[in-house]
Amino acid sequence: MPKAAQSVKQKSSSKEESSNPAQKSSMLSMDDLLSMAKHELRVPKRGDVLEGIVTEVSKKSLMVDISGKTEGVVTDREYEMAEDYIQKLHVGDKVQVYVASVENDRGQVLLSLRKAMANQKWELFEQALKTDEVVTVQGIELNKGGMIVGVDGLRGFVPTSQFGKQYIGKLESLLNRPIKVKVIEVDKEKNRLIFSERHISEAQLIAQKATVMDSIELSGVYEGVVSGVMPFGVFVTVEVALKGEKEPGKIEGLVHISEISWEKVEDPKRYVKVGERIKVKVLSLDKETGRLNLSIKQLTDDPWLSVADQFPEGSVASGVVSRVAPFGVFINLGAGIDGLIHISKIPVGNEPKVGDKIEVTVEKVEPEARRMRLGIMLTEVPVGYK
Repeated sequence: MPKAAQSVKQKSSSKEESSNPAQKSSMLSMDDLLSMAKHELRVPKRGDVLEGIVTEVSKKSLMVDISGKTEGVVTDREYEMAEDYIQKLHVGDKVQVYVASVENDRGQVLLSLRKAMANQKWELFEQALKTDEVVTVQGIELNKGGMIVGVDGLRGFVPTSQFGKQYIGKLESLLNRPIKVKVIEVDKEKNRLIFSERHISEAQLIAQKATVMDSIELSGVYEGVVSGVMPFGVFVTVEVALKGEKEPGKIEGLVHISEISWEKVEDPKRYVKVGERIKVKVLSLDKETGRLNLSIKQLTDDPWLSVADQFPEGSVASGVVSRVAPFGVFINLGAGIDGLIHISKIPVGNEPKVGDKIEVTVEKVEPEARRMRLGIMLTEVPVGYK
C-alpha cells in the first residue's frame, strides 16, 4: 500500500476511535466510570441505615431510591407494621430506612421503616416536651423506683415521685390502664423517656409552686393540712400568704419520720392523721426541684438540752421499758429521752420486758451524744451480799 494511502487510513481510524464513545468507554476502568457518574452508587449491606427518597407509594408496598443498582422496597410484614406511617408519606419525601435483606427473588433490596418510625416517635416526644402536651401511656410493670409504661411501641418511666399523692401506695391500681402524663425528659441517645403523672393530677399545685417557693422563709413556721401519712413520713400541704392575694398559696412538703417527734417514731399514724391541721417549721427548701423539708418536733425545745438538770447524775428516776436489745434495755424517762441499762447490770432471771415500769439510777449523762447510762434500782438485797 502506498505510504500516502496508509497515512490517510491511519488518520481515519484514529478519527473513528475518538468519535465512538462506546469504544472509548470500553477502554476505561471501573474506577474511571464511577468517578464520571453523577451520583455515587451505593452497595447496601444488611443492617445498614440509609437515607432514601420515596419514589412510589401503593397499598401494598413502598418504593425507595437508595442510590443503589436497584430501588429498595418495603413490603409484606414490614409494610403492615409501618402502614400508618407509610400512608403519611409522599413521592419525593426523604425517609430513613434499614436494610433488612440485600436482595429478594426480584432483585430488590428489602427495607424496614421501624427505625424511621422510632425516630419519628422520639421527635414527637421532644415536641410534646416543648409544648407541654398531654400524652397517654399504658402501665406495664412496677419496680422500686416507679412504673415502666408503654407508648407507641416505646417504653418510658414514671418515677414514684412523679405520681400524685392520691396514688402513693396504690400504684398497682394503674397497671394495664391508660394514664395521662406529661413528658419531662427525652434523651434518645440514652433511650431515656421520663413522664410525670403529677403534672396532670396536681397541675394547679405545681403551677403555683414557683410563686409560693419565693414567698416561703427558711426556718419560718406555717400552718398546713396533713395530706398523706406514709411509713417514711408525713406530707403536709402548707398554706403561705401571698402578696396581693386574698387566698393563701399552697405547697406540699415532707416531714420525715425523724422530724415528727423527739422520741423514736415507729408509726407516723400514731402522731397525725390525714386532714388534721398542724403547724410545721421549714428546715430547707430547694427552688429548682420544688422540694420542701419540714419539721414538727423542732417547734418544741430539744429535751436533751435540759436533761442534765432534769436528771442529774446519782439521782433516781422512774421510767418505762421502751426497747430490749441484746446488749441491754432502753428505758424511756420522758418524751425523746431514753437511757440504757447495760446487760451486765441486769440480774439473771429478772430481765425487764417492754412496757414494764421500773426505777433506775442515773449513772452518767452525755447530752451532746444524746446518751444516758442507767442502773437498776434494787428493791431486794442480792443473794450472797454482805
